[in-house]
Amino acid sequence: MSKKRLCPVCNDPIIGRIDKKFCSDQCRNSFNNRRYSSENLLVQKVNRTLKKNYSILQSLNQSGKTKVKRSKLLQEGFDFNYFTSIYTTQKGASYHLCYDQGYLSLSDELFLLIHWEG
Repeated sequence: MSKKRLCPVCNDPIIGRIDKKFCSDQCRNSFNNRRYSSENLLVQKVNRTLKKNYSILQSLNQSGKTKVKRSKLLQEGFDFNYFTSIYTTQKGASYHLCYDQGYLSLSDELFLLIHWEG
């Protein structure tokens, strides 16, 4: 006597192959969408913040090289904790990059924004 297998999404009986886990493609997709959406919340949050930082740097740096005050970056919603990489020059200056847009701290209140072509 075989045990009746039930779909983990809708509890309908599963008919077909012995290794089938869901009763339909709709239930399989629903299960995976719920599973992966919760696992990706952190990634989505980080990506949103990186995109926002990138947009801010790009909008404030139309010429490719601009000086801007920290207060202006913060006013626009820039988050200094999120960047994609750090480039350190031979002289020891550290540029924080957000994709191809970057910034260098010149002082506590002044930053040099650059468009990185490296």
